[in-house]
Amino acid sequence: MELNRIACKVSAAAERKIKSGHPWIFEQAIEKLSKPGEAGDLVIIYDRKSNKRIGIGLYDPASVIRIKMLSTTDPVDLSLTWFHERIQNAFVKREHFKKTFTNAYRILHGENDGFPGLIVDKYADFLVVKVYSEIWLPYLDKILEALIKLEAYTGVLLRTSRLVQKQTKGNPDLADGKLLYGEIPEEIEFLEFGLSFKTNLRKGHKTGHFLDQRHNRRKVSNLAKNKKVLDVFSYTGGFTVHALAGGAKEVVSLDISKHALELAEQNVLLNFKNPKHSKVCGDAFETMQAMAKMQTKFDLVIIDPPSFAKRKEEVEMAKRKYAELVRLGVQLVAKDGILLMASCSSRIENEMFFTLVEQEISNSNRDYNFIEKTFHDADHPISFPEASYLKTTYFALY
Repeated sequence: MELNRIACKVSAAAERKIKSGHPWIFEQAIEKLSKPGEAGDLVIIYDRKSNKRIGIGLYDPASVIRIKMLSTTDPVDLSLTWFHERIQNAFVKREHFKKTFTNAYRILHGENDGFPGLIVDKYADFLVVKVYSEIWLPYLDKILEALIKLEAYTGVLLRTSRLVQKQTKGNPDLADGKLLYGEIPEEIEFLEFGLSFKTNLRKGHKTGHFLDQRHNRRKVSNLAKNKKVLDVFSYTGGFTVHALAGGAKEVVSLDISKHALELAEQNVLLNFKNPKHSKVCGDAFETMQAMAKMQTKFDLVIIDPPSFAKRKEEVEMAKRKYAELVRLGVQLVAKDGILLMASCSSRIENEMFFTLVEQEISNSNRDYNFIEKTFHDADHPISFPEASYLKTTYFALY
């Protein structure tokens, strides 16, 4: 496939965004293209007045974010050398994880590492390349070669977003779950702060594990000693395992997925003999209501729900769900206990979320102290406001 180089001019407002380093140019901001574009074409944006180059991006005809920026300073040639150097820069930033007995982390975090619409996650000797935009499909071979050149891997897997799955339907070489290199077993094992986890890279949510909450799981480990812990939306037991590792006297994992709870149990048993761990399969809201009616109490309640607001029109509904979860969580926290409340909804702004959580706790008439707010772990760097999605807050309740 031969890709074009397209000259482009954008609105004055979009120019200002580009010069500030923002990685997105929306469809309505494009004023002139030298020729029609296809997915992955290189777009050179020129200043409206001086005609000097102000940025280079990739053309995405299927997205309202029509041009995804690669650079506002350096030249871009999309050669193997270019991919190797940019990926190597991202590798170096993650080197410190190896010193923490952790071998699962994000190597490329989309726009924030200069690869809009592309992420790469490492799990021990395996890689998952997840493509959210078809702009990267023409360059998969170079991306793969650059990755393998930097480090030896047993296998590399391709995962694609639902949109890309629709765009590549009928092409077995680009199918979700396609093996790009080597071999990958049904389940793989990796380490997180020395704790063992298993996951299925082909079928798991995201790329197999919620890597972005790693640092909060570590914090839970430090908080859990001698505590009775409830892990709501536990999925495959990330918080559960860390709580047990921190000396929790009992942990209850609550999730609506029976399969996820089975994986959570496997992960627990990978690390502990005869752990005090129980599973509850059910809707989080209904189960927490039932526990509250029975006056069940926990010393540490962890609530880490899925994204409730993927679209703008879902924001109000999401706020109501978060508020209800906080109210239920407060009822389940014992005297002198701790509530951890998280959100991964990018549409819910950070301060909106933190204010909502504290307001609901305040309305409960319980005495409380704010402990801490956290955001993204180091392998999920954030370089522009829209990329910020993860926020977590801790409160002590009396």
